[in-house]
Amino acid sequence: MIVATFERLEILNKAESLGKMVVQSEVAEHYRRCLQRLKNDRSAQELIAHFTKAKERYEEVQRFGKYHPDYHTIMKEIREVKRKLDFHETISAFKKAEKELQDLLDEISVLIGKAVSEQVKVPTGNPYFTSLSSCSGGCGTGGSCGCRS
Repeated sequence: MIVATFERLEILNKAESLGKMVVQSEVAEHYRRCLQRLKNDRSAQELIAHFTKAKERYEEVQRFGKYHPDYHTIMKEIREVKRKLDFHETISAFKKAEKELQDLLDEISVLIGKAVSEQVKVPTGNPYFTSLSSCSGGCGTGGSCGCRS
């Protein structure tokens, strides 16, 4: 049973304030602008839909591998569509903004974890922060990465 103490409530209030600061940050605002631009870009949406359909065909082909009759055609198509996605201005701007927001959230997580203890493991998915926190949370190396799990 968790008891709501004054200290716990104060921590939760400060966490909520921190969340509001992130939401109001320029990084989050830039992310929202890029997301809105992506949603309103007809060519980007068509490209994403095309990629989704190609990905479904790709997954079907993967079940049979190179023995599938359309293997080479689908493999070529998925690479071409993926390349178009990567170079589409609106999509790449959104991906960049998304990464910047994720990096901010990762940095905050690491700072909070380190404020508690150097041994706190904060899974960020970012190798830079992983090295700061000594382990990404599932290295599976038995501690050879430097973690103490």
